[in-house]
Amino acid sequence: MDDTNINKENIEELDSDIDTAVNEAYDASAIQVLEGLEAVRKRPGMYIGSTGPKGLHHLVYEIVDNSIDEALAGFCTHIDVRILPDNIVEVRDNGRGIPVGITEQQGLPAVTIVLTMLHAGGKFGGSGYKVSGGLHGVGSSVVNALSECFEVEVFQNGQVHYQRFEKGEPVTELEIIGDTEDVGTLIRFKADTSIFTETTEYEYEIIQKRMREQAFLNAGLSIFLKDERDSENIVEEIFKYEGGLSSFAEYITSNRGLSPLHSDTIHFMSNYGDRSVELAMIYNDSYNEIILSFANNVRTIDGGTHETGFKTALTRVFNDYGRKYGILKEADKNLSGDDVREGLTVIISVKLTDAQFEGQTKGKLGNTDMAQLVSQTLYNKLMTYFEENPSVAKAIFNKALDAFRAREAARKARENARRKSALENNSLPGKLADCTEKDPSKTEIFIVEGDSAGGTAKEGRDRTIQAILPLWGKMLNVEKSRLDKVIGNEKLMPVVTALGTGIGEDFDLSRLRYSKIIIMADADVDGLHIRTLFLTFFFRYMRTLIDEGHIYIAQPPLYKISKGKKSEYAFSDEERDSLVEEFGEKSDIQRYKGLGEMDSNQLWDTTMSPKTRTILRVTVEDAVEADETFSILMGDKVEPRREFIEKNAKYAKNLDV
Repeated sequence: MDDTNINKENIEELDSDIDTAVNEAYDASAIQVLEGLEAVRKRPGMYIGSTGPKGLHHLVYEIVDNSIDEALAGFCTHIDVRILPDNIVEVRDNGRGIPVGITEQQGLPAVTIVLTMLHAGGKFGGSGYKVSGGLHGVGSSVVNALSECFEVEVFQNGQVHYQRFEKGEPVTELEIIGDTEDVGTLIRFKADTSIFTETTEYEYEIIQKRMREQAFLNAGLSIFLKDERDSENIVEEIFKYEGGLSSFAEYITSNRGLSPLHSDTIHFMSNYGDRSVELAMIYNDSYNEIILSFANNVRTIDGGTHETGFKTALTRVFNDYGRKYGILKEADKNLSGDDVREGLTVIISVKLTDAQFEGQTKGKLGNTDMAQLVSQTLYNKLMTYFEENPSVAKAIFNKALDAFRAREAARKARENARRKSALENNSLPGKLADCTEKDPSKTEIFIVEGDSAGGTAKEGRDRTIQAILPLWGKMLNVEKSRLDKVIGNEKLMPVVTALGTGIGEDFDLSRLRYSKIIIMADADVDGLHIRTLFLTFFFRYMRTLIDEGHIYIAQPPLYKISKGKKSEYAFSDEERDSLVEEFGEKSDIQRYKGLGEMDSNQLWDTTMSPKTRTILRVTVEDAVEADETFSILMGDKVEPRREFIEKNAKYAKNLDV
């Protein structure tokens, strides 16, 4: 696939903007200082979100983002990222290099100011950058402040300039250590173990994903990633995608095993002065939408004005085109946003000066004018595209019309379900053993696999606060089903009815009858499958329950280890081996094949008692990653699922969603 829909005039306009940026000065005079560094080490979470694994990896992103900004300005073509032994990170680019001249105001080298003072850089109204990402422009100095050691080398004007810092403080002067023909900046740092007390171990896959994403967002930029921590298993990759966003959309579609409805990626690009809009779209045969949006290469996980503009224009295009060409008759209702986005994968990337982000970690774009610019780009170009590609338009419209009919069928099914409930004296499922407490904040419901385990759970529960809903038989895989197939399903609707929230357009969290919804299945492969089916259902059709922290997974034991009157439960093979070693020879090992093998007292003690149990709250830290996982595990294509299972088999006992 190629970028056949990029307008030649737009490319020329973009080249002109880059030429203008190249001619503008980026030297010591472009560096402006707003405030010092002192608070960072005292309250690191304010600057990087957390001091856990996410915050640790964010250090890498901040340094790489500075190199990305050089690429956006038209000066950097290659970034080299290495994870060295002892979890030292090294990032090098071939950009202009951080200025090393002496600043007039402070009388210090500009590079020293950039790395030791908050809000010091070329991104605050100076001429250094037209467009930039990073975390509020404080990236390099924050990383320096949170590092045990931090070294910078600047390759500039034929010389190599070097300076070393420890915990944010310079321990050497900026000095010239050699000659060079290279240009650019190298930064090497080691996270401070007194700040990152949980871990300073980087996960290659997390950094890999981020580097791949940045290469997609910056067509033609080369990013080299190398993990040198294990000398016997050195891993290295180069990410470079000339197709940019088109390649990104194609990668997502292929990686999830989805089947496109059209052969070429729909790709649009427009420039409006200092703002640009780029879109890549692929419709596939699934029932779910995937929207990834970015502003200045920053992932806007919570959307914003650019997503709003896209959604509004897309719905308008479908209805206007459908009316114009008779696809939608006069008596037909308009297609909804859900109809026209079913099966859509879209990447939205906007670049702008003075980007306004909401939230500490830039989760949502707030610039109001971007809604209109994205809407204008999509409406004009997609209308033209449909008119020039009627066969593609027909295939996509058929998909949207099927979604419309399914939505109407689901609406009628919901109405029938409501009427049926109104006629019944008790609308709760017959198998539900409800609790007596009526305050939802104090109650919990166990969704239990099988009648046998359900019976045991009913006997062992605390009837005041715990409800039990046994389910049996194979559950519907909602990844392959529209809402109209879900509504009325004999395995799923009892869950919806028991929870009380409704589903789809009727969903109302305020009607939730239980604070905790606990999925309790056997501790084996079949039980894992049941949990995955339920999590897919909640993720696709009752997502708010996950977002608000109401979904949990019970953790039943795998073994009971006994010797004489002494007994302990083991929740993993490792715990079993440890207990056997502790108890000594001739220990009795009981393997629980299912929940029904435990008596009510055992089930209560190990899995249900709020005082002694372990339950996992299901969270969606990264909605995109979770969405991808569900698509792979529950989709039609076997090969992506096989590859995923092979790659993640070692994590099977500690699965997070």
